[in-house]
Amino acid sequence: MNDTPLSVSNTHKPGDSYVQSFARGLEVIRSFSAAAPQQTLSEVAARTGLTRAGARRILLTLQTLGYLESDGRLFRLTPRILDLGFAYLSSMPIWDLAEPLMEALTDRVHESCSAAVLDGLDIVYVLRVHTHKIMSTNLAVGSRLPAFWTSLGRVLLAELPEQDLRARLSALPRQQFTRHTVLDDATLLARIAQARAQGWCLVDQELEEGLISVAAPLKNRAGQVVAALNISGQANRTSTEMLREQLLPELLATAQTISRMLGTRRP
Repeated sequence: MNDTPLSVSNTHKPGDSYVQSFARGLEVIRSFSAAAPQQTLSEVAARTGLTRAGARRILLTLQTLGYLESDGRLFRLTPRILDLGFAYLSSMPIWDLAEPLMEALTDRVHESCSAAVLDGLDIVYVLRVHTHKIMSTNLAVGSRLPAFWTSLGRVLLAELPEQDLRARLSALPRQQFTRHTVLDDATLLARIAQARAQGWCLVDQELEEGLISVAAPLKNRAGQVVAALNISGQANRTSTEMLREQLLPELLATAQTISRMLGTRRP
């Protein structure tokens, strides 16, 4: 997470129904991360763009509710904060359905398998089944990666209306993660269009050297893409040809099975 203040966005505020204090409270929660697991009042104020007085009121409120604890100087999140994330996961039947099938897929292909959803310019991992450590980043449920340079992200971006996709692309910060990273708009749009046409996406070392992955969409009863599923491996032992010819059919079969189960499941 960078050190840019997490100021509340001025876009998409629904007039009188927008509760600014609540939004600021969420920004305070989001200011804590692996890079900043504990913070002083001044650090929270700086990272969120709030005044010290405003940050103090929010911190003490969160502490009273049990979402933060403090030694008198440093504030840190408590395990109760997990309730907020698990409320989302438990409200979606897809994850209960997907996990045993993902575990079976991992057993067959001997590669890690993940499920993710789209949030702005990022993907957010909602389920992970590991085999080995394949990235220097310690990915877990709740971890984020840039959508435009991941197979999961491109599958999800492919389902957006064109206007929405281009708006996100125009707001996209550009970073050369590896020598393979695609940065120009035309190529990014072409690869997302390819993912849309073929129903899956393969990304070869664009986010991290040595990381290769292939993803497929998960659809609900209405045929809408609600998440994406992928297999990730190391390029030095899993070639693109192997991923496409041997692992992709297994991935597509699992994704189709999960989608069929979602299609027949009733609330």
